[in-house]
Amino acid sequence: PYVLNALVIPHEQKGSVSLVELQSEQLRKKVRHLTTKLNQLFSVARQNEKLFRVYSQLNVRLLACTQLAEIEQILEEVMVDELGLASVVIKLYQCAHALPELQQRLIVEKRFPSDVFFFGRLSHHEKQLLFGDLPAESVALMQLGESVPMGILAVGSQDASHFTPDMDTLLIKQLREVLNLVLPPILNI
Repeated sequence: PYVLNALVIPHEQKGSVSLVELQSEQLRKKVRHLTTKLNQLFSVARQNEKLFRVYSQLNVRLLACTQLAEIEQILEEVMVDELGLASVVIKLYQCAHALPELQQRLIVEKRFPSDVFFFGRLSHHEKQLLFGDLPAESVALMQLGESVPMGILAVGSQDASHFTPDMDTLLIKQLREVLNLVLPPILNI
């Protein structure tokens, strides 16, 4: 059967076109196109499965944390080492190294007007404030806290087009829920 799909039988008569031959060629093109699409779908499915496994393991590891330093270390290991992102930081609102209140309000009003997530690019000032000298050409920002705002989780990529506003939030929503469970006891909130 696989040879039959590749078989081409040209006609010896010049100037005439076989309807069967024309239909066969169109079907071959369609099969090639569908095979390419199917291979792309399999590739995306493999990537999604990998991401799901990484996030599942991350969430389980975070649930066992009892200190902020552990959370930061695990996030760094997973986001930077396993997923190949450039940087990850947690900026809290209430601590020794907290974001200044005015800066907090400006970022929240500008980047979280109607949602707890932001995907895209930041201004130079915002990048400096959240990431310092760490690379962050495009970012994923997540507000932490439910009833009491705790801070922002910021993930940066060196690729300016990696994080875009149309990204799916399923896995990052689960990460936010886990952090919202783990952080309050650690921060005494």
